[in-house]
Amino acid sequence: MREAIEVTAATEIDAPADAVWDVLTDLEQFHDWNPFIRDARGATAVGGTVRVRVRPSLRVPLVFHATVIARDEPRALRWQGKVLARWLGSGDHTFEIEPLGDHRSRFVQREKFSGLLPRLAARLLTREAQRGFDAMNRALKERVERRGSAIHSA
Repeated sequence: MREAIEVTAATEIDAPADAVWDVLTDLEQFHDWNPFIRDARGATAVGGTVRVRVRPSLRVPLVFHATVIARDEPRALRWQGKVLARWLGSGDHTFEIEPLGDHRSRFVQREKFSGLLPRLAARLLTREAQRGFDAMNRALKERVERRGSAIHSA
């Protein structure tokens, strides 16, 4: 049996970890800036449920519910979701924010996909997830840095 499929994307952001965390965990605003996770609602506390609507480049939206299994403010948020049943398809998604000094951070998101569907469509899933993660990382960087420059110029 094949192991889980893992996709990772990272970017450096000219802002402190707290600023990145604030944008990342403000789920209600995802529709304003996030090209990949078009809608997210719910609670990011451990045990909370988040409803996520993802829009891959194929333009076929995917909606799933995930349970938050770890939260280490302002460093990490992790949730697990499934498609109908865990054996059919599941994902373990981690967002990490690593401070690189007082005014710079490294943002990394990774997901481990497992189950029947990810194995059957491994290439497509990997390509679409990588595109989506990269797009989200670029948009997060832009949003956080724009907010920081707006605060400093005020």
